[in-house]
Amino acid sequence: MGPRAAVKETARDIKEATPEDQFVPDWIEPLLTIDELNVREAIDQLIAHYDKDGRAFTIVERSHGWRLCAQARYSEWCRALYPGKKVQRLSQPALETLAIIAYRQPILRSEIEHIRGVESANSLRILLERKLIRVLGRREIPGRPLVYATTTKFLETFDLRDLKDLPTLKEITDLENASGRPRQQELIFANGEEKEADAGRISGDDGGMDNGNNSQRNDYDDLSG
Repeated sequence: MGPRAAVKETARDIKEATPEDQFVPDWIEPLLTIDELNVREAIDQLIAHYDKDGRAFTIVERSHGWRLCAQARYSEWCRALYPGKKVQRLSQPALETLAIIAYRQPILRSEIEHIRGVESANSLRILLERKLIRVLGRREIPGRPLVYATTTKFLETFDLRDLKDLPTLKEITDLENASGRPRQQELIFANGEEKEADAGRISGDDGGMDNGNNSQRNDYDDLSG
């Protein structure tokens, strides 16, 4: 049951459970007709209200809904308040590996290493430990190699609602041209922007994005090879 359906059902239960001689709260009736447009309009109004009042927090949309977050301009203060939560930076090899997985998932370790041209077991291990990637399952080909994909934490870390929000090849090229940095997108978009359909059937977990802890033990066995 989705959040919207849960709200409607809860409101209906409250209304039906209220005795006829008692007053039903005014806020119950609007909840019975709530829809996505109503929710978004209400959230937009709250965001505008918080911005107008200069609040230190706002509402941001995430992959599975909305969340109250501190404004970016207060990030240094938040780090000072929570010194134990230090920023964990990824190495360049790990970032390259993560980018390849993000754009070409589901993908095998051998395919990642073919694109990068170097061994990637350590980068995969780090990304699994950070819960930025997960084991999606095994491809039904000889050896049944593990298949990798990104997680919900990946989306939250890079402030994405879903994978469709990833920058396109043109956007990456324009950014690199503007910054003067060397072009790296050939690693990600090798053989064209659109990845062909998966050649083999994948077996294994196809559940929520955060699942993957149960598969990591087998994955470490795969990485040691």
